[in-house]
Amino acid sequence: MSNTPMAANPLTRAVLEIDEYASGLGWDQPARLFALVDTARLRAQEPGLAAQLGLREEPETTGLTPIEQEEIPAGKPLDEFLGTIAWPDAVAGCALTVERLMLPPSAEASVPEGLNGQKLTQWVAQHPDRQEVRMTVAVLRDGTRDSALRLREKDSPTEVLTGGALVPGLAEALSATFED
Repeated sequence: MSNTPMAANPLTRAVLEIDEYASGLGWDQPARLFALVDTARLRAQEPGLAAQLGLREEPETTGLTPIEQEEIPAGKPLDEFLGTIAWPDAVAGCALTVERLMLPPSAEASVPEGLNGQKLTQWVAQHPDRQEVRMTVAVLRDGTRDSALRLREKDSPTEVLTGGALVPGLAEALSATFED
């Protein structure tokens, strides 16, 4: 992706590339799953696919290439879906982009007792301090993680927050897809 800022490591670059791709699709999108493959290995072992992805023209550098997977089934909880995934050895990592509503930590004290499930979701959706956020979380087989968060109200490439510990629960769920 041409507008992806140059990041310090290949995983961060892949996360930002996926964030940019998701941003180009707009908001109110379904979750999207990506396999992350070693770009040099992809060029060597799958030259046809590398050509389709436009990787033959890129300079020879180390990196990860995100490959979007089939749609996540609608109506199936994300955690259940992730529990069904197993990756072939050629996949170095995976990433997921998903939109959610978030509340600031200060809102925790005002959650009415006994709310859970659908009622809690409705309460959050109606809260005046809610924020719509797109989260892109990636993990590698070795446990390395990175994430990008983009708020809908600050939808700009310069306003994307990155870091490996931003969405630990989702990172754990993605890491579990590599366990035997």
